[in-house]
Amino acid sequence: MELNHKQLHLDHEGLIDYQKNRPPYLMIDEATAIIPGVSARSYKQLTDKDWFFACHFPGDPNMPGMMQIEALMQTAALAIVTLPGNKGRICYLTAADKLKFRRKLIPGDRFDIETMIVSYKRGVGKAHGTGSVNGAFACEAELHFVVPEVLADFRLIKT
Repeated sequence: MELNHKQLHLDHEGLIDYQKNRPPYLMIDEATAIIPGVSARSYKQLTDKDWFFACHFPGDPNMPGMMQIEALMQTAALAIVTLPGNKGRICYLTAADKLKFRRKLIPGDRFDIETMIVSYKRGVGKAHGTGSVNGAFACEAELHFVVPEVLADFRLIKT
């Protein structure tokens, strides 16, 4: 597979065009740099209007750890859905390893996300993602994922 190493930028409308998550579950606002098949960077500007702050936790609002992992996965998925033929396809998270959380993410924070594709072949992949606020480490994870439509092309027995 020949990769296009041209860097892409996606605003909100571009994100909606390339991937299936929709507000309020879209955990990123903008993708600042995507190299298809290689890496993606994005951010989410956290505000007190984000739905999860009202319930996690009243009086001590912070972005749940699993929402942080979802933001990492959504960013990593952009490096896959921008590959030729993958626009609009779904990437499912199948496992997350080596999770680390070092700080609370609160309203007013800009959550910056960087991901690298470690491996991707035949619809199965692995990525590494990190998140930060003002350059300070916030979270990290190793993400395993599948793209079912691509994986189906390689099944020996078609259903």
